[in-house]
Amino acid sequence: MDADWDEVTRIAFPAPGSNDYPRPASALAFDTIAELLWAGTDRGRVVSFYRRDLQRYTAFKIHPPSEGPVRQFLFHDKGVIVLGTRSVHMAMRRGPAIWNIRHDDMKDLQCMSFTSKGASEIIVAGLQDTMFVIDVVKGEIVKQVPTEHHYTIMKKSKYICAATRIGCVDLLDPITFKAVRSWQAHASYINDMDAQNDFIVTCGGSLKQQAAQTYMLDPYVNVFDLKNMTSMKPMPFPPLAAHVRLHPRMLTTSIVTSQHGQMHVVDIMNPNTSNVRYANVMSFVNLFEMAPSGEALAMADTECNIHLWGSPSKIHFTDLALPIDMPKPEEPAPVLDWSPDTPLSSVGMPYYREPLFSVWPSDIISDVGAPPVQLDPGFLSTLKQTEWGMYGRNTRGLRRNQVEDTRACMKPSMKTPKFLSEKARESAMSSGASVSDSKGEQAPDLTSPNELESLKPEAPPMYRNLEIKYSKFGVDDFDFGYYNKTPYAGLENHIPNSYANSLLQLMHYTPLLRNLALQHAATACVTDLCLLCELGFVFDMLQKAEGSTCQATNLFKTLSATPQAGPLGLLEEESHVPSLSTMSQGLSRFLFDRINHDYRSIAPVSTALEQSLFNLAQPPSTDELVSRVLSTAALVTIKCMNCRSETQRAGTAYVNDLMYPPPKGSIRGGRTPKTTFSQVLKMGVERETASKGWCSRCQRYQNLQMRKTIKSVPAVLAINTAITTQEHRRLWSTPGWLPEEIGIIVDQGQFFCFEGADLKLHLQRGIHNITVYSLIGMVVSIESSSPQKTHLVSMINVAHAEATPSGESKWHLFNDFSVRPTSTAEALTFNAAWKMPSVLLFQVKAANNKSNMEWRTKLDTSVLYRDLTPPSDAKTFRVLDPESEKPGPETIVGLDTEFVSLKQPEIQMNSDGERETIRPMSHALARVSVVRGQGEHEGEPFIDDYIAIREPVVDYLTLYSGITASDLDPRTTKHNLVSLKVAYKKLWVLLNLGCKFLGHGLRQDFRVINIQVPRAQVIDTIQVFFLKARLRKLSLAFLAWYLLKEDIQLETHDSIEDARTALKLYRKYLEFKDAGILETMLEDIYKAGRATGFKPPRRDDQVIQRTDTPPAAGAATADGNGGASGSGVGNDNGNGNANGNADPVTPARKTVGLGVGSPFGVVNVFTPSKGSPLLPK
Repeated sequence: MDADWDEVTRIAFPAPGSNDYPRPASALAFDTIAELLWAGTDRGRVVSFYRRDLQRYTAFKIHPPSEGPVRQFLFHDKGVIVLGTRSVHMAMRRGPAIWNIRHDDMKDLQCMSFTSKGASEIIVAGLQDTMFVIDVVKGEIVKQVPTEHHYTIMKKSKYICAATRIGCVDLLDPITFKAVRSWQAHASYINDMDAQNDFIVTCGGSLKQQAAQTYMLDPYVNVFDLKNMTSMKPMPFPPLAAHVRLHPRMLTTSIVTSQHGQMHVVDIMNPNTSNVRYANVMSFVNLFEMAPSGEALAMADTECNIHLWGSPSKIHFTDLALPIDMPKPEEPAPVLDWSPDTPLSSVGMPYYREPLFSVWPSDIISDVGAPPVQLDPGFLSTLKQTEWGMYGRNTRGLRRNQVEDTRACMKPSMKTPKFLSEKARESAMSSGASVSDSKGEQAPDLTSPNELESLKPEAPPMYRNLEIKYSKFGVDDFDFGYYNKTPYAGLENHIPNSYANSLLQLMHYTPLLRNLALQHAATACVTDLCLLCELGFVFDMLQKAEGSTCQATNLFKTLSATPQAGPLGLLEEESHVPSLSTMSQGLSRFLFDRINHDYRSIAPVSTALEQSLFNLAQPPSTDELVSRVLSTAALVTIKCMNCRSETQRAGTAYVNDLMYPPPKGSIRGGRTPKTTFSQVLKMGVERETASKGWCSRCQRYQNLQMRKTIKSVPAVLAINTAITTQEHRRLWSTPGWLPEEIGIIVDQGQFFCFEGADLKLHLQRGIHNITVYSLIGMVVSIESSSPQKTHLVSMINVAHAEATPSGESKWHLFNDFSVRPTSTAEALTFNAAWKMPSVLLFQVKAANNKSNMEWRTKLDTSVLYRDLTPPSDAKTFRVLDPESEKPGPETIVGLDTEFVSLKQPEIQMNSDGERETIRPMSHALARVSVVRGQGEHEGEPFIDDYIAIREPVVDYLTLYSGITASDLDPRTTKHNLVSLKVAYKKLWVLLNLGCKFLGHGLRQDFRVINIQVPRAQVIDTIQVFFLKARLRKLSLAFLAWYLLKEDIQLETHDSIEDARTALKLYRKYLEFKDAGILETMLEDIYKAGRATGFKPPRRDDQVIQRTDTPPAAGAATADGNGGASGSGVGNDNGNGNANGNADPVTPARKTVGLGVGSPFGVVNVFTPSKGSPLLPK
């Protein structure tokens, strides 16, 4: 090393790709026959640099990035040989590949060397039990050599000098590859080694004495004499030797460097004298190489720099170097002789990376000029003609000279339907019409058959936000059927947090998610805040609804009560909420996480579907099953950019966010590279990020790089679109950009995604194990301008969720309670101005149209037989006997509920001075009573639950419900106080056991309970005693007074009393029907109702005090018939019980000529009113 040696060139090592960040070099070598310096990266990329300026020459990739770093270079006159971890690659110096060799036993290759045949044969070894001999000329493996040692470094001299991973140096025979001699060079490992002529030099490390798990470099270089097969005196190197090289010209000279760049030029024969130089390195030197000419050396540091040292006047890499083939310069464009006669065809058309200015996007096209005012012919006939025009009285309802917005008037809009009560009234008043005729009315189809609605500049009516109108009869009077003529149920949107409706619909029509929820809901889980149970209840409602409109009230209540929901910004009632699109994406992550958590809490009732789908011989554990369905498993590598230490941990993602390529500058004369959905999905799944984090080695916060190696993908692939820029919007607006099917291959940590023609090609070849996913649907954000509100809808292909495959797509638009079919093109077309997807759900195609209904037969019914309240004489119910009372499809149960008010109705006065309901009163379930409808104990309650309400109650409605604040307070109540989940679970189990619910006005009960009961399982006495020709439905109190001769609901309501009364009325209905007098009796009932105002008459002298519901034991044993028998205060009919017990019961009015009491606690006769056709003439 001459005195004028210094750093000649320093360059930053280029990043592996345009979307990546710079990485330190993993391998470095000077070409032996060309003026090139070669370097490799940890992502399998090779780069070469030309001459002293280190001008970039070639770059190519030898293996996928997931296979790890480039290990070593060897040079041949035909090209360069590059070693990877699992392959060996040979390429021309210009870049084209000559051959690439892979083998199943190539697991972790580390080093290679030429053999006795010179440059025509190499041997490859590594941390494995097999070495490979490769013919360089033919590019094939000619021999496999077993070995006992694992080698990390190889150098060729007289022997093949190989360093083992435990610090030994083996001399291998270059012909037989057997170990001739071995030395223990270092205690722990060898960091670097070189061999030339008769010498071997090594530097390595050993364990520190203070901490047995920390390694430190040795402060010396070991030297071995190959001629005498002995070890020589070590060369001291106090700065700790990291790298060592023998000078190619000076036989006994070596160059030793430390990690910090201190270099010593040492004579092996006289190690006490040295020439010291310092490299200007700010971090650590990780690679060091000497040029074959001896006139240059190169270093690579951890800050991604390459340093070239040498004498500025003599520096060159090799003697007698081959000439380098440089790329031909681009020919300049020909100069045209431009004149009026020059043909335009002589001008070439360039390629453009960006759309031309003449290509106007659809979202900025606007119509110019407003339509003319449409004047009524009757109005024109009243005007007087003059020579300048026409004039007359202004009867159009506009001010003088007021401009009419004709464009807004011409826009189609969704007409609000009439209330059901209005339709019934009009139908009853019109001749020959029936109430059922109004069902044919539906929302007008405002779509154009030849034009996609999604391409319009503004959101068309079918996408706009819909609003529920309220009459004095509440929300039940709204005609939801006007907006939905399909067999698929919608969801009401007047409930807080109903922005989640679209995501719930999307999850419901994903068969695997629906199956997870239902199999879990059918278990014994009664956890109060179990969102998976609530999802199962909602999915069951939507299935049973058959096109009716449902609501997810209980699920949204549970969501609001979940502690994590508020801080995550998932609740609309919070003061600061993000956009609805961001909220839906956050909700998808939260729900999938909760599904994973809740599903693991208890074993599902059946896993038959998952076993058949995943080909599992034995029932899987809950952890394995939910992971296969929901989680993307990956190995996350975290690398500190300061100390370069790496740590690995298992990573799981339930929802993947898409990652888009950064916008690239235009390439002159080049085309814009096409970005596909598969590419964006691959970047999102294999997400590489850089962020600040704690480095345990540096003991401080550093810049960390995180990289994922994918192990497996789930059966349900949930994707958040993460659209943030206009570039993203333009990408989604590309026609046909979102495919209906994608194919995914996960192989050895690599993730590949295909679509379209590529997917078909891979399926035809059948080489790889490719999994095909179907697009179930998406949550779409509809961004409307004022006065319309931005809201969410869902586009769903319901064909994948049907019981039988239809063979074609069935896309539907779910806009809350409006459901309508739409075309595939309409569903998959987006608009940058107002229609953008938020959440996507893909499911493995093999799971389409699959369902597992075993949960209905394996339903856990223990909640019906469990009584957690202590025994008491005041207990109002007795649970079912698990041996003798098993509910089933033929079981009838009487049901009644009581409510309290959570919010008062919001009412405003409209311009006509009429009261208009903006939002009706919000109710909450406070009490549920279910009585036996058959058998020996008919009429006896087996459920009488009071509900612990989390929300603040504004009105207990005690006059109508009988509920007081003390009844719902755990500290003061004497009733069976349970959570809403427990009370609901009991009713849900009865529903799915096939029981028939009997009651009076059950529609409102079911709405507040938030349960959907099929019509076949409902017996509603308000319907059986109803004449459609009459517009009035009869109250329970009036029917009890007229038919049962009982006075009920005198001071307040009692749900057990009401359920029993409805049961008695149903028995009377069956009597009338069997006798053939039902229609006659209905006419008689309505006639009596008109005479009394449809209210039971009250006597002024009758004073009846109501107390609590009587105990079940007294009711069951008083007269042996299971009915409530006893005398009420103020009645003197002498029908007291046998024990003289004066428990308060429903008072019976005194009648004349009544027969013996029936088993239902009522009389067997009735009294016709005056004028009834049943009276004798």
